[in-house]
Amino acid sequence: MLQEKYKKEVIPKMIERFEYKNKLAVPKIEKTIVNVGIGSILGDEKARETISKDLALITGQKPIPCLAKKAIAGFKTRKGMVLGLKVTLRGKRMFDFLSRLINITLPRTRDFQGLPSKSIDQGGNLSIGIKEHIIFPEFSQEEIKKVFGLEITIVTNAKKREEALELFKLFGFPIKEDK
Repeated sequence: MLQEKYKKEVIPKMIERFEYKNKLAVPKIEKTIVNVGIGSILGDEKARETISKDLALITGQKPIPCLAKKAIAGFKTRKGMVLGLKVTLRGKRMFDFLSRLINITLPRTRDFQGLPSKSIDQGGNLSIGIKEHIIFPEFSQEEIKKVFGLEITIVTNAKKREEALELFKLFGFPIKEDK
């Protein structure tokens, strides 16, 4: 659905707004990365398994573990320890995930006023932090064992921040203007 919207609505409006010579020059969403840090539960193997299953349920893809590159005594980590889980989505799975994110998940967030436009960096990438994963429709309140936060980064190939901002607005992301 979002892929069709991109081809039928977003591309013509972006060409009109930024005067691209070719529709292949229009920026597009390349990938979406969903990341969960599990540093707070380093020793608990069962909790890590639960978080991994929940992340797989949210994204539709098995997460890969992110390992510590070096040992840091202050954080009680050793080289090779699992510090997080991440999923990189591309293609149809990415558009399905983004569609659910825009239309179902973000409106379910408590006191949601929209995403701040400053969450888009100079490279045209949007980063969203979610404090509780229970806002996703795949979960019911009764079966939650461990509540965790996650970070979603949506990577585009936009050259300028303004292009990325317009792209996200045309896709339907609820981005509010900063004053």
